Amino acid sequence: MTDNRNVIIAIVLSMVVLFGWQFFVAGPQLERAQQQAQIVAEQKAASDAALATPATPGQAAATPAPTGTATYATRDEAIAANPRVSINTDDLEGSINLTGARIDDLRLKSYRETVDPESPIITLLTPSGVPNAYFAEEGWVPVAGANIVVPNGQTVWAVEGANTTLTAATPVTLVWDNGAGLIFRRTISVDQFYLFTVSQTIENTTQGDVALYPYARVIRHNTPHVANFFIQHEGPHGVLGSNNLISKKYTDLQNDRQVTYENTAGWLGFSDKYWATAVMPPAGTSLNARFNWSNAGGYDDYQTSYVETTPVVIAAGATAVRESYLFAGAKEESVIAAYQTEFGFDRFDLLIDWGWLWFITKPMYYLLSFLNGIIGNFGVAVLAVTVIVKAIFFPLASRSYASMAAMRRVQPEMKSIQERFKDDRPAQQQAMMELYKKEKINPLSGCWPILIQIPVFFALYTVIFISLDMRHAPFFGWIQDLAAPDPTNIFTLFGLIPWDPTVVPLLGSFLHLGIWPVIMGITMWVQMKLNPPPPDPTQAMIFNWMPVIFTFMLGAFPAGLVIYWAWNNTLSVTQQWFIMKRHGAEVNLLGNILDSFKKKPKPAETTKS
Repeated sequence: MTDNRNVIIAIVLSMVVLFGWQFFVAGPQLERAQQQAQIVAEQKAASDAALATPATPGQAAATPAPTGTATYATRDEAIAANPRVSINTDDLEGSINLTGARIDDLRLKSYRETVDPESPIITLLTPSGVPNAYFAEEGWVPVAGANIVVPNGQTVWAVEGANTTLTAATPVTLVWDNGAGLIFRRTISVDQFYLFTVSQTIENTTQGDVALYPYARVIRHNTPHVANFFIQHEGPHGVLGSNNLISKKYTDLQNDRQVTYENTAGWLGFSDKYWATAVMPPAGTSLNARFNWSNAGGYDDYQTSYVETTPVVIAAGATAVRESYLFAGAKEESVIAAYQTEFGFDRFDLLIDWGWLWFITKPMYYLLSFLNGIIGNFGVAVLAVTVIVKAIFFPLASRSYASMAAMRRVQPEMKSIQERFKDDRPAQQQAMMELYKKEKINPLSGCWPILIQIPVFFALYTVIFISLDMRHAPFFGWIQDLAAPDPTNIFTLFGLIPWDPTVVPLLGSFLHLGIWPVIMGITMWVQMKLNPPPPDPTQAMIFNWMPVIFTFMLGAFPAGLVIYWAWNNTLSVTQQWFIMKRHGAEVNLLGNILDSFKKKPKPAETTKS
């Protein structure tokens, strides 16, 4: 029994350290640093990008280096400063900047900033020249030594044809003549979701062949706010052939400055919790990929880019075409999976961070989505999946609790052995093993079923955390957004006191405690009381304070996770009580609870004779 408790204590303490450090130390420190960086960034100029460092055919081609451009007071002012082509589909709205032919103004129609249906829709991409610029561009890099004028970030393109609005049914074509015999066209189309196809055409009217490398990149100015949670990656990432999944934190790039992967294939971009951008050539194309960071303009400039390793050769009097793709939108699993199947993008499903346990996490997500489609409430679907998982693991749980019941039955004999051989440890262990053999008890059998279940429940926990379906999904009552913390707070008497306790210095992060975190804490406390307190005072103290610590820690968690945890605790209490009763073990839950409120007698004082 002591071994079992030690294993459980080790697991729980590990969780306490991970969650505690994340939410009470690392998270607040990062948020303060980002706020300071934002203040500095808003006072400084933004910059753009233009063509620079070329490459020779035998070397790694490089994407253009950045140069400065105009700055604007607001995002709307930046959009109005340049001629544009509108984007309007069922899921997207925005515009393409004719200066640079960049996709730099994009908003997601189906998603809003808050649960208020009148709140602004999500802004994904923002033009250069304002803080938090975020945009994508395509282009060409000439080979080393070639005196070829190619379009750059300052090039003003013209619309070819009558269509000036990009829709799912009507692509737009932009054209630019370099005045030296090359005519560049860029036909941009978009599907009904989030995939842009960019078809770049070069018409060569010169007397000689021309060789150019296609490139694409996503640029992000300033460090965005991230959840900074170990379950899900947010930041630069991609899948690059045999390099597999590359996930970089923003701080990683600040330290590395530049990371290059040569002669590879795949895609790369940036990932937020629910949204992402990625650029990719046709599947299987050889490329040189790069993640880099600079601070030359007084702000953080992050870029993910690729240059194809084989140049496109346009013969004299001929025309060449090269396609590439841009994903910019919500991380909807079904949409991303369809792109992977249709276009062959390498492991494009990893745009969603399924975690190390992806082989459990993805089926769990499919089950959750299926139930949500039937029930129509994501929170209830979570409760249903938890019941299903509990039912699947019932045989293992039965073995675990049966072992605990058997250990409890022989507890008097174990204590007797400990007393008889208290000064002879080897003899005590030998007597214990004989007792286990006689009663057919394996002292570790109660631990393994629990340990086997941990990956499954962690996978379910991951699905709930990363799922876009949970964002702005209502439950019942006051929970209108399962992805946000419980909006109630016992420290304001649930809104009766008009103040915000979270602004209190030092203690503010601990002073948001909603109803559901309290319910979770109570269920956890009741689960602890299923067993008598351990005889060791230190262990008893840990078990007593653990529900309190977790209650405050989970106050800032998404409500959906807290509801899941409370429900899981409730099912565990019911399951354990039933199984242990069935195996004849005494379960004095009420007595254990009442004992917690009894005043403990002081130890008898000894007097000197």
